[in-house]
Amino acid sequence: MSITHAPPASLPNRQYVRTLPGVTLVGVVHDHPASVARVRSVIETTDHATLALELPPLAIGLFEEYAADPRETPAFGGEMSAAIAASDARVVGIDGPSRRFLRALVRHVAHDRPRRGELSRLLSATTRAVRHALSCRLAGSLARRTGIRVEVGSPRTYDCTPAGSLAEQADHERTQVSRARSVLRAFPSPELARRDAVREDCMATSIANAREAGPVVAVVGIDHLDGLAARLRS
Repeated sequence: MSITHAPPASLPNRQYVRTLPGVTLVGVVHDHPASVARVRSVIETTDHATLALELPPLAIGLFEEYAADPRETPAFGGEMSAAIAASDARVVGIDGPSRRFLRALVRHVAHDRPRRGELSRLLSATTRAVRHALSCRLAGSLARRTGIRVEVGSPRTYDCTPAGSLAEQADHERTQVSRARSVLRAFPSPELARRDAVREDCMATSIANAREAGPVVAVVGIDHLDGLAARLRS
């Protein structure tokens, strides 16, 4: 890859990028055109040995198949497949479910002893995540063997397309971020915050381990940017 340069002037919403020693964090709104453009631009101008994605390890094979789409922007996989297509680095999945995540979750439950209702919801969410990761693994195997690419889950859609200007895309993305954060402030969820803390602990550990082999570009949800940056600085 090329040597790291200053972010290009055309990079949409540069405030969603964090540059740390050995790590560049790129925040995204999943499947948003502005996020796809930002991810591609950062990857193409940043030296990195590892591309770390907020995906479970079991899903990486499927997104690599998506990234094999010859079109400039792959039809499936949003910013994650676009990131793989733009990079020639090693690709790793840093999100749960993974052995590290499940061990951390068990430690969290043993230490915090959540109430029965919270524990039930936590286990239910984890079960759904495991099923989704396994579905991705199966779909990836199908794509490798047959060339048939299947979208797992429903991609998010927006009143904004790649055909619009970068300025229009960036404005729309900022609006989406503002709305989502307003909802979180109005309806705070301690359970979600604790689960995200476990996820961020695991993702930060995976990124730090990958950094030992050379610079890392990590593509993660915007709401994880500050948490991951704080963990990686400590």
